[in-house]
Amino acid sequence: MNLQSDDFELFGLKRQFAQDRAVIDARWKDLQRQAHPDKFAAQGAAAQRVAMQWSVRINEAYQRLKDPLKRAAYVCELNGAPVNAENNTAMPAEFLMQQMGWREAMDDAATQAELDAIDSEVRHTRQQLLQTCEQLMDQSHDYPGAVSQVRALMFIERFAQDLSQRFDQMPS
Repeated sequence: MNLQSDDFELFGLKRQFAQDRAVIDARWKDLQRQAHPDKFAAQGAAAQRVAMQWSVRINEAYQRLKDPLKRAAYVCELNGAPVNAENNTAMPAEFLMQQMGWREAMDDAATQAELDAIDSEVRHTRQQLLQTCEQLMDQSHDYPGAVSQVRALMFIERFAQDLSQRFDQMPS
């Protein structure tokens, strides 16, 4: 193992957006077993420190690879197209109108069924964006084009969190 490897190399995965979560999970467990500091107890404190660094590195990679949004941003970055969401929040007017409509509908929702309908639409839109990301990154290798999709996914993830909180506030 090499600490300088990117997450995909570290996990022995093809450098692409589409991944099998079960494979990522299994590889994480295997890598953690290999690098567990207790395994190096007989080799002294220095070896345990190195193992701990490996364990931290493996966990960081796992957090990026298991989450489709983080993985998408990472693939773009590795291919010279950083998302830079904190510096670039411009989005197409149509997308912003959709977001505003969802927010208004969420604020006006009086029943669980109304929230469920919004949630269903958000999930569908998220799935479409993930499919578009896969096509742009893995088939077209259009990483700059994928960046706008990743940024849209970031907006949707934030909205989904707000929607989840709204569900929690809904009387039973």
